[in-house]
Amino acid sequence: MTLSYPCRRTIVQGLVGLALLPSARSANAQLSLPTAVNRAARFRALSQRTAKAYCQAYLNVLPDQAKTVLGTAQKLFDTGFADLSRASLPADLAKQILGIQTQVNALRELVSKSPTKEQVGLVNVQADNVLALADSTTQALEGLSKNASVKLVNLAGRQRMLSQRMAKNYFLLAANFSQTHIRDQLVADAGAFKQALATLKAAPISTVAIRNELELGQSQWVFFEAAIARKPDTDGLAAVATTSERLLEVMNKLTGYYDEALKDILS
Repeated sequence: MTLSYPCRRTIVQGLVGLALLPSARSANAQLSLPTAVNRAARFRALSQRTAKAYCQAYLNVLPDQAKTVLGTAQKLFDTGFADLSRASLPADLAKQILGIQTQVNALRELVSKSPTKEQVGLVNVQADNVLALADSTTQALEGLSKNASVKLVNLAGRQRMLSQRMAKNYFLLAANFSQTHIRDQLVADAGAFKQALATLKAAPISTVAIRNELELGQSQWVFFEAAIARKPDTDGLAAVATTSERLLEVMNKLTGYYDEALKDILS
């Protein structure tokens, strides 16, 4: 099966050399700092979601879903770069975002090819390259705020990435990538996810929407945790494919709610 996607030119304009305006909510719809953190953080999840779906396609697990997820991830990369083009950022961060775009383009080239075990390995490595750069950029963006609560957007956003990396690693193990570090990372990520849920629940910033989504996230985590504990047979693989997407959806909404709450505080 050949997986091909249109190679769009995403032009990140107006980034280099502009000063940061962290609390701007101007008439020209300039991107706020919490939303910039949200968008950069989402690149982390998209990198792992891409690798997850590509390995899922290789394993022939719900192949139509895998193809749809891959296509959606590529569109969301484009949306993220377009949104960040509306942020006023220091030159070093603007260059980092352009660097992420370069790494994403390399990832796109890899997933345009038919999935083989060798190709899955290459995609995984490149996805981790995108993750590393997106993570450092997200941390730098968070550091621009004088309000420590912006870290909640970063933390909630990281839950999206963890949901996808755990599913990806489950699929890699099913594909006989038997490196010890994959199993270790899966276990560590599960612990980190649960700890982050507890931290978010205890955070002073909360709304009805945030509280409801946290409860839903806890419920979805129970289903996902049970799925990744299963043997990677046909049913187990399908369960991870579906529950990881549901968990991602909840965590994405939660991150958006923190984004909105912080914009109100910083405005």
